[in-house]
Amino acid sequence: MVTLIHTLADHSNDVNYCAFSSSCLATCSLDKTIRVYSLNNFTELPYSPLKGHTYAVHCCCFSPSGHVLASCSTDGTTMVWDTHDGRMLAVLEQPSGSPVRVCRFSPESTYLVSGAADGSVVLWNMQSLKLYRLGNVKDGSLVACAFSPNGNFFVTGSSCGDLTIWDDKMRCLYNEKAHDLGVTCCDISSQLISDGGHGFRYFQMASCGQDNQIKLWLILFADFLGVELKYKCTLNGHSAPVLACAFSYDGQMLVSGSVDKCVIIYETSTGNTLHTLSQHTRYVTTCAFAPCSPLLATGSMDKTVNIWQFDLKQPCAGNTVENESKVAVEDWSEDDVSAWLCAQDLADFVGLFKMNNIDGKELLNLTKESLTNELKIESLGLRSKVLQKIEELRMKMISVSVTIPDEFLCPITRELMKDPVIAADGYSYEKEAMENWISNKRQSSPMTNLPLHSLMLTPNRTLKMAISRWLETQQK
Repeated sequence: MVTLIHTLADHSNDVNYCAFSSSCLATCSLDKTIRVYSLNNFTELPYSPLKGHTYAVHCCCFSPSGHVLASCSTDGTTMVWDTHDGRMLAVLEQPSGSPVRVCRFSPESTYLVSGAADGSVVLWNMQSLKLYRLGNVKDGSLVACAFSPNGNFFVTGSSCGDLTIWDDKMRCLYNEKAHDLGVTCCDISSQLISDGGHGFRYFQMASCGQDNQIKLWLILFADFLGVELKYKCTLNGHSAPVLACAFSYDGQMLVSGSVDKCVIIYETSTGNTLHTLSQHTRYVTTCAFAPCSPLLATGSMDKTVNIWQFDLKQPCAGNTVENESKVAVEDWSEDDVSAWLCAQDLADFVGLFKMNNIDGKELLNLTKESLTNELKIESLGLRSKVLQKIEELRMKMISVSVTIPDEFLCPITRELMKDPVIAADGYSYEKEAMENWISNKRQSSPMTNLPLHSLMLTPNRTLKMAISRWLETQQK
């Protein structure tokens, strides 16, 4: 069951692209603007629309954390925006000045790819916001791009019909003629699949083109074998060129949009058509699944973006609290971990964790070293966020499974203290809770309601050490 729940009609010209983060939807248009909406109620954010491009905006994409948005344009630039306040952080000029058709962040936000009409491919370093590597496809305009979930490689598609696989050093690993009349879009599923009983696991990729076809491919990437690209099947259903395709985050569905004005949702395991949506009145140019909610966005040359809601068998953020209460974290499946990641605003790691078979037991054993060396998460900020959420999960497990000594609980939050401090009333509190208490102009004791003669908070190192020793005994 798929239901149209909202239509956005703010753009004054063709909608070229739409992209989700875990909390927002971004759309861009021939009208030179990018618009950003909250997923809570589909209202436009205060800083939207984003203006800066001088010609049509062809593509937009969020960084994995959702904190940064990139957009690219006929004006030959890729712009980087802060999604908190809409500030323009950088203007990245394509070295050739050619119109930029597509942009994509790597899974760890280390790089941003921009591809242009002259076939140039630029890999930008997102820390320095400088050019890192430059390449070129052999023929045609570069119009499509997708990163593998592990970030080891990315695929580009050209108007001449080629799919090209590159590594993260911009070395061309493989080239395949895929669509005779030109590629229009490609996407790589976050889920690995097995093939043929050979013991290998493959990335699944979809590509679509001017030949009215959607093709499914299997990509094997291994150091000892190089890259192997295997054709799997063709999905039929559209009667005109297919302009867009995208996998659902669990890889079980694929959506496509076409010049025939239709949107088709397929089941990837069988190739069967699940739904055909025909509400747009002109070409469907873009489609995208939300990462952790049952939403689909489709955009069109009719200047609108339709938001669809559908039933999912996959776990969503809404299921997580129920899962946590009913199933011990050690017994979580990979799907339970995926649902937890969504709830923690870490939906972009779902594919990476699935690819590495991270279940509940593996999740609890993750360390800074394993995140760096095994999962290849290069960003210190993202590693720290993951570790912080895992530590919070461990704390919650302890609070559920055992009785915490009352003296270890903050009197304000009634939660286990991490950073206890002593206030002027002689009682110990969690530092952040007490600071919030004071910042709300409460200058009386939470325990006695008497005035505090001083607002100074002193670290209670003895209590912190006692809590730490107690935690160690609980984790053995």
